[in-house]
Amino acid sequence: MALSGGHKNRGELRVHESLDELKTDLADYIAEISEASVKERGVFAIALSGGSLIGLMGKLCEAPYNKTVDWSKWYIFWADERVVAKNHADSNYKLAKDGLLSKVPVIPSHVHSINDTVSAEEAADEYEFAIRQLVKTRVVSVSEISDCPKFDLILLGLGPDGHVASLFPNHSALNEKEEWVTFITDSPNRHRRGSHSPCLLSILHQT
Repeated sequence: MALSGGHKNRGELRVHESLDELKTDLADYIAEISEASVKERGVFAIALSGGSLIGLMGKLCEAPYNKTVDWSKWYIFWADERVVAKNHADSNYKLAKDGLLSKVPVIPSHVHSINDTVSAEEAADEYEFAIRQLVKTRVVSVSEISDCPKFDLILLGLGPDGHVASLFPNHSALNEKEEWVTFITDSPNRHRRGSHSPCLLSILHQT
């Protein structure tokens, strides 16, 4: 198991001997970046993905993190999401809500999930618009070298086929250069969790 560092520890690779050790180190890591971001900017903007990630974040629901983390300053986004109802088994929002968000005092209006009542294309457009508004108000920071969003932390997993945040090897979506958020309707692993639903892919440019 490995955890790649960020902020002052950018480039650091931590290798863990057990899942419990990884969970503890991950909770410490997130809490540290949250505290630093709140001190620096007054907010902490974090983007999540699905898979096993939320389970690995479980210790944040326990002491001391559930009391020491300033949850009121957290703003939650998704690096990728399936265009399904929020109570659907394939929803990354549901995964995060059940495993984390319902167990800590995050402000509901700070949780920015997709609109699941429209098409994948419309959902992508709406999500990008929402992120752009929050970049304007600096809830989400902005890159020093472009106008692209710069989240305080993006947590991603790696699929067995090498995909990250619904960015699949050799897929045409990899050629997207202008939009912040795009969508795909031909996910190579769309049957893996029993879903035939389109995927919404958030391309989160960060430099």
